[in-house]
Amino acid sequence: MVPRATPPTSALDHSTADVVDSFFIDRANGPNCGLHNTPIDHILLPILGFKRHSRRTLRSYCRPPLHIQILSTMRVILAINAGSSSVKISVYSAEPKQSPRQIAETSISGLTAPPAQVSYTRGGVEVKKNEDLEDKVSTQDDAFRVLLKTLIDDAELPEIKQKADIALTCHRIVHGGDYPCSQVITQDTYHHLEELSDLAPLHNGPALDIVNSCVEQLPDAVNVACFDTQFHSTIPDHVRTYPINQEIAKKNHLRKFGFHGVSYSFITRSVAEFLGKETKDLNIIALHLGSGASACAIRNGQSWDTSMGLTPVAGLPGATRSGNVDPSLVFHYASDVGKLSPNSTSKLHLTEAEEILNKQSGWKALTGTTNFGVIASSDEPTHRLAFEIFVDRICAFIGSYFVALHGDVDALVFAGGIGEKSDKLRKRVVEQCICLGFTIDDELNSRKIVDTVQEVGKNRAKCRTLVCQTDEQYEMARLCTEKEELWKQQ
Repeated sequence: MVPRATPPTSALDHSTADVVDSFFIDRANGPNCGLHNTPIDHILLPILGFKRHSRRTLRSYCRPPLHIQILSTMRVILAINAGSSSVKISVYSAEPKQSPRQIAETSISGLTAPPAQVSYTRGGVEVKKNEDLEDKVSTQDDAFRVLLKTLIDDAELPEIKQKADIALTCHRIVHGGDYPCSQVITQDTYHHLEELSDLAPLHNGPALDIVNSCVEQLPDAVNVACFDTQFHSTIPDHVRTYPINQEIAKKNHLRKFGFHGVSYSFITRSVAEFLGKETKDLNIIALHLGSGASACAIRNGQSWDTSMGLTPVAGLPGATRSGNVDPSLVFHYASDVGKLSPNSTSKLHLTEAEEILNKQSGWKALTGTTNFGVIASSDEPTHRLAFEIFVDRICAFIGSYFVALHGDVDALVFAGGIGEKSDKLRKRVVEQCICLGFTIDDELNSRKIVDTVQEVGKNRAKCRTLVCQTDEQYEMARLCTEKEELWKQQ
């Protein structure tokens, strides 16, 4: 075994790279993309001792994983999704260019509302369901350690007998900035993503905490970042550019990025297969509707426009997000008096404004609940108002995207927790858009959604109405299996 290099205690020491085999990153698709032609000293250099002003540092020296030399056979992939109050891990066995096979799934919820609860499913068999944890588990690091131990200690999960059996960990990172594709996580990508955390505070921070845990607990595994923004790298300039001073905009990365991209990648591929079309020929309007909601116009299999913007706050309202509002609203909202004055707004900080729009708005602000199922089934005036607001905003984006796609739309696709479960919302939205050629079949719409893609429209109309059970965990694992460089022997 190659001995582990000792991290230097001062500035970057490029000679450290001589201790390990060379490892390359492919830049064929751009300066920040893939796994080829960048030497190890630019990729997995020691973090300890690196003199950089940063809010956090990787807690362990990143070295080229030994598994990179033997990934020509079946390997285990962990697809990790970390939120502010939960951590979910899906476990897959995979071979290069083959569809990943899920073998287990485990999660911990309630990190911010103890006691935390663990769930575990192996091979479709529920082993644990929302079991209270006796030990204190309040951080993403705590959760990851418990979940990793759950997997390793399970004698009936032969694929993972020890930590070294885990070859790849893929992390859902909400804001990936300008990265156009998945990345092996290096010191440079790590610090760049850290700088982007302010744009997605609910998700990027927790995800990077899990990256830290993986580096420490799984030193031989390759860490790969899958970005919610990468699917939207194809949005044209005239759509993604805000009409503000462009020197400032470019310096501060102020443009539309879009999110839910991992989900839209899964939806695009799955719907194309369902319709028997090549992905490059697919035109759809996709709706990812959950506590965070967005819409996406997909043209020729690529993102053309999406409702979220610089941050996930833009676009559709959500459980606690306002969605699109007048940009000056927050100053009036936070002012101490009835009319604006320098004194009433001078102390308003960006974090306070984001707190208002990101966590104190949405249908919770209107109804007092984040449970959309309760809202949809209630006759309370406030609940009906929240429901109609959601329908109105969704339909506005559908109309806009129908025009953007020149009316050449193969399907309207509902996805996400609400999109998959709320037949009432689907019916109401489609009825509002009937002039565009979409239809809803009451009998099909009322059926339980069991297939990956399921028809809910009438008579296979020209513009189909579909429901897709999106699977972001699977899509992350699949994206890893398609990176040939991860499977080649060096």
